[in-house]
Amino acid sequence: MPIKIPVEISARHIHLSQKDLEKLFGKNYVLKKQRDLTLPGEFAAEEKVKITAKKGELDLRVVGPVRKNTQIEISLTDSFYLGIRPVLKVSGDVKSTPGAVLTGPYGKVNLKQGVILAQRHIHCNKKEAGELGLKNGQNVSVRMAGPRGLVFDQVKIRVRDDFVLVMHLDTDEGNAAGINQKTLGFLV
Repeated sequence: MPIKIPVEISARHIHLSQKDLEKLFGKNYVLKKQRDLTLPGEFAAEEKVKITAKKGELDLRVVGPVRKNTQIEISLTDSFYLGIRPVLKVSGDVKSTPGAVLTGPYGKVNLKQGVILAQRHIHCNKKEAGELGLKNGQNVSVRMAGPRGLVFDQVKIRVRDDFVLVMHLDTDEGNAAGINQKTLGFLV
């Protein structure tokens, strides 16, 4: 029996460090939760930030809570619109990535690095990983069924105690597979 993996689309967004949050929204600012996300403790905030690059600008939803480093996750289509070349990275790794200008209601941040094209990945906790025979850092393939069905290769496994089983694709990847809502993929 094929192993089913819940799949979600992770649209363009930004994770802010406390330092950058305060530069953009003011001293001691605290994000306002709009709604919880699938991963425990993560939430879509009410706040948005504008990213400006060579060719254009876009609004980005802030995802909380704050992180050690500011990180912007965009799609390849977004990168063409902005005129920026993001590096394919595992979320959290911003080393040697391009930057951009961020604008909030209180101020601006000239971000030196942090714009990434997030590698598609599956989150799971240690128990789920053990049951499925998965290891942190492993790459797997996931088949998507349906009229635009395809197989995603190079899906990075990310294991952490507070994760739940879910695969994240960016908007371009989700559109390629015809995904318009939460769906299921099958581990190959």
